Amino acid sequence: MAHRAGHQVALSLSDPFCVGRHRAAFRELVAGEVDILFANEAEICSLYQTADFAAAAAAVRGHVAIAALTRSAEGSVILAGSAEHRIAAAPIARVVDTTGAGDLYASGFLFGLTRDRPLPTCGEIGSLCAAEIISHVGARPETALSRLVAEAGLV
Repeated sequence: MAHRAGHQVALSLSDPFCVGRHRAAFRELVAGEVDILFANEAEICSLYQTADFAAAAAAVRGHVAIAALTRSAEGSVILAGSAEHRIAAAPIARVVDTTGAGDLYASGFLFGLTRDRPLPTCGEIGSLCAAEIISHVGARPETALSRLVAEAGLV
């Protein structure tokens, strides 16, 4: 329905165990319906049944218009066509709780994308939002994300 209405479809794999249980369905969905895919390293490797991140990243190319793949402290990799953008993790004093990190990364990325920011900037916004959420307990931001993004000069 979204495609018929001229919209894109974004999907977050969200859980490597769920991907493992329903791999065929996820691969069919990713290859045929998804435009923007969010996955962490474990999830994308599970989808393509490999322990090699580079192999999993290569496998997703061509299936989606944009793949935003997070790698914890190693930041993220954004793939779009033949382009590859490596985004550094936003610095934080210490990781307290990773609950919600992927969701906040995706929300920040989509925020930038809906404002026509370049893909590297979308990744930087996602990284900044994820860094805020992992710096404390709980999955709700303690600092206004709009302020963080504005102070970083990303809007």
